[in-house]
Amino acid sequence: MNNQIQRDKKRRIFYLKQEIKRLEYKSFFHDLRLDKEFRYNTMTTLNKLSRNGSRVRIKNRCILTGRTHSVYKMCKLSRIKFRELASQGVLMGITKLSW
Repeated sequence: MNNQIQRDKKRRIFYLKQEIKRLEYKSFFHDLRLDKEFRYNTMTTLNKLSRNGSRVRIKNRCILTGRTHSVYKMCKLSRIKFRELASQGVLMGITKLSW
């Protein structure tokens, strides 16, 4: 599990490095006023970029367990760890509801 977390961290860093370059190539490709040959060349250079630099490759993971399913964006914890920490009273401002 630890390897998956490290791989995701590397992808996030690589995405931040390539984000501006990708946006430039995409804007050139979608601009219909430019020459077709230039747009085609920008498309091929965009396709040559590494896939790990794409935003789609980034997964939301729990920072404690690495779980990918049911991760809350506000605290980056999975629902299981969130419930455990809330019941222990570790999370500030969160109390267990009792009837």
